[in-house]
Amino acid sequence: MDNWTAALLTGVACIVGYLVVLVKKINSLRQAEEKIKRARNRREQSLQRAEQAVLRYKESHPTTDSALILTLSLSELTQQLKDGSLSPEDVFYSYMEKTLAVNKKLNCCTEVLLESLDQLKTVGSNKDGLLYGVPVSIKENIAFKDHDCSCGVIINLDQPAEKDSVLVQILKKQGAIPFVKTNLPQALLSYDCSNPIYGQTVNPHNPQKTSGGSSGGEAALIGGGGSLLGIGTDLGGSIRIPASFSGICGFKPTAGRLSSQGVRPIYRGQKSVLSSPGPMARDVDSLALCMQALLCDHMFSLDPTVPPLPFNMEIYRSSRPLRIGYLENDGYTQPSPSMARGVREVKALLEQAGHTLVPYHPLKIDEIFPELMIKGFLADGGTSLLQKLKGGPEDPCLKGQFHRYRLPKWYKTIRSFLLKPKSPRISANIRALCGVRSVPDLWKQHAAVEDYIHETIAHWRSCNIDVLLCPVIGPAYNLFYCSKIPTALSYTIVYNLLNFPVGVVTVSTVTSKDEEELKHCNGYYQDMWDKLFKEDLLPVGHAWNTSPRRCPEGILIRCPNHLN
Repeated sequence: MDNWTAALLTGVACIVGYLVVLVKKINSLRQAEEKIKRARNRREQSLQRAEQAVLRYKESHPTTDSALILTLSLSELTQQLKDGSLSPEDVFYSYMEKTLAVNKKLNCCTEVLLESLDQLKTVGSNKDGLLYGVPVSIKENIAFKDHDCSCGVIINLDQPAEKDSVLVQILKKQGAIPFVKTNLPQALLSYDCSNPIYGQTVNPHNPQKTSGGSSGGEAALIGGGGSLLGIGTDLGGSIRIPASFSGICGFKPTAGRLSSQGVRPIYRGQKSVLSSPGPMARDVDSLALCMQALLCDHMFSLDPTVPPLPFNMEIYRSSRPLRIGYLENDGYTQPSPSMARGVREVKALLEQAGHTLVPYHPLKIDEIFPELMIKGFLADGGTSLLQKLKGGPEDPCLKGQFHRYRLPKWYKTIRSFLLKPKSPRISANIRALCGVRSVPDLWKQHAAVEDYIHETIAHWRSCNIDVLLCPVIGPAYNLFYCSKIPTALSYTIVYNLLNFPVGVVTVSTVTSKDEEELKHCNGYYQDMWDKLFKEDLLPVGHAWNTSPRRCPEGILIRCPNHLN
């Protein structure tokens, strides 16, 4: 009888425990749904109020030539604003109207910053600013007072920023008007652009493709014509990849060159692969003007950790011949035909302009990609990232990626061992997902990163080159593919590891010949990732007017330090 009672009590306790856990989970999901609903309502209300403001302005200013305003470059726009031939109001409402239209097609905005309507009334006090009257879009994780920086995760919702980030303060000081926040992927660590709060952002040239990430909302909005200047962040290519996918320009400065105060990462403390905020725009001159505006005494005063070095416009405009290294591939991820062709075409143009081009090959990418890059930003095995996902749904396009992080270490270790003979690249990357084993191992990893930086600088000097020309992944991927092909990041993340400044310039679009050549590309390892890369880029039948080959192709230019 005693045994039966004990068994009964144990069973009841288990049932009660299960019910408690179930109730907590249901309550947690309900709270998450309520948070998401509130965030979406805030977005919808801001879009509606902005639309109403645009309609009122158009009714009272029927002669405003918005079409002309939208065609002006940033330098032309700033000049006409300064000389008074354009008013900040005409420019602001022209871009606000275009942004609302672009967002309906691409789902690139998370919220209109309605405070911009009030700032517009007082912007005349900053008429001497380099960006006077320019509407600027900012990535969702950049702090703007009284607005969330969710990073696409539910746990960060309903935590409005207490003050503007340093970057926003500088933009305002220079006369710019931050007017909208843009979308990003859940938890940032993805080169797609979708999250459970605001949904999927699509490519401005083809809605069957992703805009890239993590600064994908910025790239889509600028590529679609809704903004001519934006601020993104880059950890592994998060400015450069969406710039390439969406047909615009982007620049990742050296980490610490611009202030990161008020720029929210998904988790803090990771020091191997460095993130940096940077500008995104339609052309390179706009990037340079933005850097010139940001690198001012006011930034150096607000954030003393930023070296007080203004932008050197004289060197930027220099036309002296350069010795330029170039590479068509890194030997780790086979480039698409359009990637390699883009480098060859630009190489020829640079040689015609009087520059010297010499071959260059990065060092040990097959070793450092898993051991220093993947193991660097996932040193804890993904624990910190997974903690940020608690209490809410996971985005469908990222579930596979998050699932790999959740696998127990013993399983990753065994699977890595079994895959090593036939798929050594996949094996090494699975092993890297385990992270480091101890604090001493973390220090060794940091030391290995320092050693690699010194080796690369020595290699760079032995080649006697000023800058480097290389491909960036492209064209734009199909939806749901980015999380399946992590190795494609090898072309971008290496410069975060090295902490070199680097930018992307769009140079071409994919041709029919590129697509034909792609059929014969099998990759360097001929593993699952090579097959997925080829499968993703091959054209598919669709009903849209825009062809897949319209997706732009970009190149990376590693800038010399004096241009940073």
